[in-house]
Amino acid sequence: MKNKTFIAAILCAACAGLPSGLSAQGTTHDSEKEKQWKSMENGPWDFAPDWYYYFLHNGYSGAEMYWKWAGFKSGFRVRFKEEDSNVKCIMPVRVTAEETQRQKAEKAEQERVRIEELYKEELLREADRSVDLTYASYRDEFDRMQACISDGLLYCMTKSGGKLKRQVDELSRRNEVLCEGIAYIHKTGIGYGLENAKRQQAYEDAKTEMGVLVSRTAHLCAVAATHY
Repeated sequence: MKNKTFIAAILCAACAGLPSGLSAQGTTHDSEKEKQWKSMENGPWDFAPDWYYYFLHNGYSGAEMYWKWAGFKSGFRVRFKEEDSNVKCIMPVRVTAEETQRQKAEKAEQERVRIEELYKEELLREADRSVDLTYASYRDEFDRMQACISDGLLYCMTKSGGKLKRQVDELSRRNEVLCEGIAYIHKTGIGYGLENAKRQQAYEDAKTEMGVLVSRTAHLCAVAATHY
């Protein structure tokens, strides 16, 4: 019975002391840590305790000793200079990093705009390549010159009795190559499209070359008429 009474007394004492052990923790303010954080971030450049940093962390704190006159309180003091520190404030590094990121984002936006402009330009070119708007202006002229070449070569073969076959075959071959080139330029669709400005220039070149063939055919007709 005495043992039970003794144990109960111990438990009561423990329970009585429990609230004091579980009391809420209060907020503490560490001014030394605050100075260190501010110095590393955005200032002011200051550390505490000053003599501790002067003797043990002089390198990164930039601490220096100086004499201060203050009457009976004159004596050596410690001050901290960021320019003498070997680490400096990290805020300029962060500012530089932010500026670098901003420039990268600006450059990426410029590249995006440039690519978008190229894409729109390519869409316009694709639309231009899908339809041949210039062939109609040359079709009648091409048909007229082709008729002249065909009739002229037939006349040469008939008039010469086949003796001008070599010259006729050469002109026919060149004319076939030229006509195939015109047909290729006129094609539209994937892999064949040209912008209409380029088509027009190609048709002009073909027209000039076809005119040369017409002249050579006419000259050959004159030879056939004169010698046969």
